[in-house]
Amino acid sequence: MHILSEERINALIAEPKPEPSGLEPLGVMTQRNQHYRKDFRIVAPSGNEFLLAIRRSALNVLDFSVIIGYQLPHLHTVFRLRRYNGKSHPHTNTIERQTFYDFHFHTATERYQRPGFREEHFALVTGRYQNLEGAIQCMLDDCGFRTPSPQLPLRWEQE
Repeated sequence: MHILSEERINALIAEPKPEPSGLEPLGVMTQRNQHYRKDFRIVAPSGNEFLLAIRRSALNVLDFSVIIGYQLPHLHTVFRLRRYNGKSHPHTNTIERQTFYDFHFHTATERYQRPGFREEHFALVTGRYQNLEGAIQCMLDDCGFRTPSPQLPLRWEQE
């Protein structure tokens, strides 16, 4: 088990990452069982590798997840940094003994890793999104994604 510190987690979340093409609009997703899915491999300018995984139920539009994970070097393990979930199930923050049923996002914490919980077990309620597209936008806004700057013309033409 690899435990990442709060400082390392926050640095990885904030690290500049290129926005993958084919994300907005999302386009075709692959169906497996009762879910649609699409994955993106992202290599940051630093060389760090990330995985963006999008999941959506074929049966319930409120059942979705947008996950950004860090590929641990030299391992076949993805450390989940953030997970933006729909409103399809209750969640309990075990340490705080707090349960809620709402749109929420999970974030990796050192304190949940130490006793053996999944790294991104801790979650917070959010009103920032109400659908999959909104959750994708929140993840892009929160997790260091940079859209390419529009190219300016080489010279300005006067009319």
